[in-house]
Amino acid sequence: MRQRSLRHVWHPCTQMKQHASQAVPLVPVSHAEGVWLYDFEGNRYLDGISSWWVNLFGHNHPHIRAALVDQLGRLDHVMLAGFTHQPVVELSEQLAALTGLGHAFYGSDGASATEIALKMSAHYWRNTGRPGKCRFVGLAGGYHGETVGALAVTDIAIFREAYAPLVRLAATVPSPDARAALLGESAADVAQRAADALQAWLAEHHQETAALIVEPLVQCAAGMAMHDAGYLRRVRALCDHYEVHLVVDEIATGFGRTGTMFAHQQAGIRPDFICLSKGLTGGTLPLSAVLTTDTVYEAFYDDEVARGFLHSHSYTGNPLACRAALATLALFSQNDVLANNAVLAQTLDAAFAPLTGHARIRHARRLGMIWAWDVDTVLPDFAQRYHQHAMAHGVLLRPIGNTIYAMPPYVMDEESAEHLAQGALAALQATLAEEASCHG
Repeated sequence: MRQRSLRHVWHPCTQMKQHASQAVPLVPVSHAEGVWLYDFEGNRYLDGISSWWVNLFGHNHPHIRAALVDQLGRLDHVMLAGFTHQPVVELSEQLAALTGLGHAFYGSDGASATEIALKMSAHYWRNTGRPGKCRFVGLAGGYHGETVGALAVTDIAIFREAYAPLVRLAATVPSPDARAALLGESAADVAQRAADALQAWLAEHHQETAALIVEPLVQCAAGMAMHDAGYLRRVRALCDHYEVHLVVDEIATGFGRTGTMFAHQQAGIRPDFICLSKGLTGGTLPLSAVLTTDTVYEAFYDDEVARGFLHSHSYTGNPLACRAALATLALFSQNDVLANNAVLAQTLDAAFAPLTGHARIRHARRLGMIWAWDVDTVLPDFAQRYHQHAMAHGVLLRPIGNTIYAMPPYVMDEESAEHLAQGALAALQATLAEEASCHG
């Protein structure tokens, strides 16, 4: 399976030569159950990152699986242009109730959700007689996807530089990352400084700015950079004052990851757009959604076709994906997931204590069900080495740079928590031993 994949599959976010050379060997997965992935040799790996942050309730969850089987016997797909169906209507109703925003527009993935929100914002200003408001602003270190439009507001060079000639770059303002605190400063102080910088930028550029896009509370691809909720409150006020849309990218932070259903709710604000994906279907099928206000929707409601939002893809609002999302939301309402996660997080905190207290760890932090630890290391390939050692200890963890992080499924028990924590610590010790050997 490994060799067949190397011959015919181009794997994502990967330098394929590393796989071909076995520097980073591919792991063929035969099946998955709960928090575990199994390879063809019978080895198992605890999915400590929820398979790129999508799998909320473990693999092969019986409730989600049963919903998909039932839906497959009813309606697999119908185009959403000119037609509708029960799963997309019910999902849209439930998302509106959860967010306070209606009129859900569906895409396939997080990057497409970003593009939908940005296009919708710029088109809104055009429809309301202000076509000059067509630029965007994002945060330093922000990540919102890798399609051309999403790259415009993604501030991570390795993703963007090769495609610079294709990208209409957005402006970038300072991040409220709490790790940037100066001596004597708090996370709230950093947030205030970042908000002041945004205010200065908007004062000069609001006339051409359609929207600000932010990852609320956690900038994940920036190394799980966490910030004070006061930043979001200040941002909401500034966007109101300068007539700029606020887009919150809850693709990774939504559905309980930060301790509330959506991260922005911890700031008590309502955005103009919310982008959702990843955990939306519990990690089973690709689906994204953008929700917005009645005010935005009404700006497109017209006799003239060109004033409509003419964006689509063939599988928009696919019934199977929507049914999986409904089953996922049902698990939240039936099982008091957020309260249970708060208890589970304490169990994991205790299990992770030896890692958190390690002498080479900096800025240990947690928000909800997201843990992160920065490692003091000189290894340029720390992430790759650590990942390999973690896999050898039966744990799937993939550091971002020198930041180890965990975003496990919500169905961990005490035994799996200990396995994850012990594997994470053992992988660190093995990686640092290699560092000592390399630089001894």
